[in-house]
Amino acid sequence: MKIILNQDVVHLGEEGDVVEVKDGYARNYLLPTGTAVIYNKANAALFKSRAAAIEQKKVEKRAQSASMKEKLDNVVLYITVPAGESGKLFGSVTSVMVQAELQKLGFEIERKKIEVATHAIKMTGTYTVIVHLYENESSHVKLVVQSEAERLAAIRKAEEEAKAKAEAEAKAAEEAAAAAEPVAEEAAAEEPAAEEAPADQQ
Repeated sequence: MKIILNQDVVHLGEEGDVVEVKDGYARNYLLPTGTAVIYNKANAALFKSRAAAIEQKKVEKRAQSASMKEKLDNVVLYITVPAGESGKLFGSVTSVMVQAELQKLGFEIERKKIEVATHAIKMTGTYTVIVHLYENESSHVKLVVQSEAERLAAIRKAEEEAKAKAEAEAKAAEEAAAAAEPVAEEAAAEEPAAEEAPADQQ
């Protein structure tokens, strides 16, 4: 069946595109949900009159996509899953899990746009998830898959590093204060001499 998309559909097309789909897909989903309309002269004329507005939307989507790509490229996701001592996963990492983690960071992304090579993620480690954005734009998000033991170890390490940093800063502050004391004492000792100078001049 020939239809005109009323909104963007992942892996099918964008708003205003004329596409051919199976009759069942059109009748059971696209048409009832308002996602598309049947292609005919009246609907074609309607979309032609909306061409400028649709193109403006595309310009805005490209800008949003570029901005999101820049942010996503700097994201590191951490997902904790059950795993054995060797690091082999008991379950699998899914796009639903990745979507949930992205949502926690403020990214609202459709699950269909998240590509996770679940067949390849069988061990804890660092992987790459592809997030498909607008048109051919996509982002490669770093994914760290870890076991509960690794997560706790990472937390302990971070706490120890923070403690060491705080102690180093405190020590540096003490040393700076100690170094400043003799200077302050010298300045205090010179003050009376400076006050007596006018009396000597009389």
